[in-house]
Amino acid sequence: MDQVRIGMIGVSGRGRNLASHWHRPGGKSIVAAGADVYLKKLEDFKDRVNKDAFLTTDYKELLERKDIDAVAVASPDQFHEEQAIAALEAGKHVFCEKPLAITVEGCDRILKAWKQSGKKLMIGFNMPYTRMFRTVKGIVDSGVIGQIKAVWVRHFVGKGSLYYYHDWHAVARNTTSLLLQKGSHDIDLIHWITGSYSKKVTAFGSLDFFGGDKPDDLTCPKCPEKETCTEAVLDDHNGRYMCAFRKEVDVEDNNVMIMELDNKIKATYTECHFTPDYHRNFVFIGTEGSVENSQPDNKIWVKTRKSNTWCELSDRTYDIKESEGGHWGADPDLCKDFIDMILYNKKPPTNPLAARMSVAAGCAAAESMRAGGKVLEIPPLTLI
Repeated sequence: MDQVRIGMIGVSGRGRNLASHWHRPGGKSIVAAGADVYLKKLEDFKDRVNKDAFLTTDYKELLERKDIDAVAVASPDQFHEEQAIAALEAGKHVFCEKPLAITVEGCDRILKAWKQSGKKLMIGFNMPYTRMFRTVKGIVDSGVIGQIKAVWVRHFVGKGSLYYYHDWHAVARNTTSLLLQKGSHDIDLIHWITGSYSKKVTAFGSLDFFGGDKPDDLTCPKCPEKETCTEAVLDDHNGRYMCAFRKEVDVEDNNVMIMELDNKIKATYTECHFTPDYHRNFVFIGTEGSVENSQPDNKIWVKTRKSNTWCELSDRTYDIKESEGGHWGADPDLCKDFIDMILYNKKPPTNPLAARMSVAAGCAAAESMRAGGKVLEIPPLTLI
């Protein structure tokens, strides 16, 4: 095989972004088909990506095509399990957007189908491809901060309403929790950088800002308070944005999660969706120093303590170079790795088993906070 022919399940939003990197008719991949339940989105996909693409409102028709080698599942989270399993059983390589599924059991069913299929499976975790976190990983692996003992993570989601509370993300039956949906990125980074999985968690969270008593069918254009509401999307001419204060909203917007990882590493993760700024801040503390990042400043700081080695002689500041492409330059490399995995058997930074463990930690955290902070064990991996 010299060129991978890809079919997209979910062609707008994330799906459209991914397709823009994969559609290279003269290169190693081509986006040859798209499936979506919305005709308008399919037409837009055809105009923006490939005017000759096969289009369907039934993803199963896409899976039946012999000219499709790989499938990208970029639909809402609650459909990942069904569609990823169907694609693997149809003999397709699969790229599945994160999270892998919204339950641990769903992840395990996907992993079973993957093992039985003999095909490639990659999860859309893009943070390990960013220059910021590749550098943090390199620093930790160099040993300059010693053996990691503690991790602190703050995720300030400055556009929480725009990204999550105006649409399907704000309802638990679709996502389980934003500790899973949004937090899976960060939990995966904690696991990847430390080389350890979560063993037990406890969490606390609540709906402190969003949600309320507005009608579930209320959209920003129809709202009588749109000129004064702090969360109104004033350019929503198509009525896509549902009210962030509607009754059905039941996903916590203010969360604190505490984890114990392998090797007794202690980690904390906080996630707030109504902060004025956007910031993903990690601190890794080791026996010989610490490393901390700042996304807004594009910097990483390493501080060292007494170690009786040359490392104690200086602290260091890393200036992260600017990059092009979505998600801080990660998306082009993420998409390239999926193709290279199929063509050349290249292994990406993270793997499906790690994706399952991030979901397991997020699900346990959601269960814990809804049970008053009960400590829960993470279900172990049984499929190796």
